[in-house]
Amino acid sequence: LRAVASCRGWTWGDRVALLAASTRWALAGFRCDPLLSVQQLCAALPPRVRELMIDPLCVAALNTPAQEASAAVFLRVLRDSLFSGPGSADLLLPRLPLGRLLPEPAVAWLQTQAADLRLGSRVQSLQRAATGWRVDDEDFDAVVLACSAAEAARLVDGLSSPGQAGTEASQGSAGAWAAQARGLRYEPIVTVLLHWPGLQLPAPMLALVEGPRAPAQFVFDHGALCAQPGRLAFVVSGARAWVDQGLPATAEAVRQQALACLSQLPGAAGGSPVLLSVLAEKRATFRCTPGLHRPVAAIAPGLWAAGDYVQGPYPATLEGAVRAGEAAAAALVAGG
Repeated sequence: LRAVASCRGWTWGDRVALLAASTRWALAGFRCDPLLSVQQLCAALPPRVRELMIDPLCVAALNTPAQEASAAVFLRVLRDSLFSGPGSADLLLPRLPLGRLLPEPAVAWLQTQAADLRLGSRVQSLQRAATGWRVDDEDFDAVVLACSAAEAARLVDGLSSPGQAGTEASQGSAGAWAAQARGLRYEPIVTVLLHWPGLQLPAPMLALVEGPRAPAQFVFDHGALCAQPGRLAFVVSGARAWVDQGLPATAEAVRQQALACLSQLPGAAGGSPVLLSVLAEKRATFRCTPGLHRPVAAIAPGLWAAGDYVQGPYPATLEGAVRAGEAAAAALVAGG
């Protein structure tokens, strides 16, 4: 209530409309028709509310434009963030690269537990064994496929090949799982790094207004986050249309967007933005569309998938991947 009441640039009609819609969503348990899109869900909201809140939040959380995004998943994100009490909507920005923040400490902990880590070794084959599973030439009690959907599909698809151990029913089930995992469609994310000498943003992260000539929805100040002054990271989520135009065109559009929206900030007059790099993750996340059927986590006894793409309440997020991993580990410890 306090955030909505103090939001700058909104009329009282905008505020009341959002609060009324939020109340209706809460009374419905943050559930809706699974075939509804976010655009359809929010069609009655004022254009300013959709443009400045709903659309950026949707593309940030689901990496899918509102007209194509699942309203059911979007409502779950709203329920667990904006409507789940103090702290649930806290925005945490890392000061370290994600590799140093998450995987490297995990590796260090696993090493203290005498885990056998084999980095840079691609699994070639997965087969059923007499009492578990054979991974390449080694036998294991159970397997968790904590990899991309495409890699998991490659390994599971082999289980449905003629000559593999197992019943015809289980072979067919493995083939169906692999086909569903392989059938996921993806949405890219583009990151454009600019160097603007002397410029410091008023906050470590700013939301930007997206438009036909303005690709980015957010910009991060690396000077404030990781002691790299003047370095700005512009993020373009749901970037399929921009990737189709080409990365040079996308980078130049972002540079022009930066000039248009940041040139009035203190320090901007000391220089102009220079392109450092542009990176496209073409398969960044699965496209979170209405009615999407995602692969289940339990593939076969002793064989689980863990990733942000498996069936669950969230879109393709780190939290979704972590929850899938925890669920797989708990099920296997329990003998699943």
